[in-house]
Amino acid sequence: MVVRGRLWRLSNPQLAEAERQALVSELMDARRAVKDAKGDVEAMKLARQRVDAAKIGLGERGPLWWSDGEPDYNRKLAKNTPYRDWFEKLARSP
Repeated sequence: MVVRGRLWRLSNPQLAEAERQALVSELMDARRAVKDAKGDVEAMKLARQRVDAAKIGLGERGPLWWSDGEPDYNRKLAKNTPYRDWFEKLARSP
């Protein structure tokens, strides 16, 4: 996925739907906990750990879930990766 020119990992498509949905629900709950923890350092730390754990479970962070040997370009600008030509064509298409 590309957001403002930056590549982002998608969730592991091999996750069972029930597992994916449970992780997405946990991620949303954890994000709300981050928002609610403003000013509480310990609560913020725990909420951020929950967000990280959910994202790792989804495959958006942590170990690579693909096995084709391609490196992880997560959070890299598309123009600075081997996907540059693809991204430029994508950006030009109507």
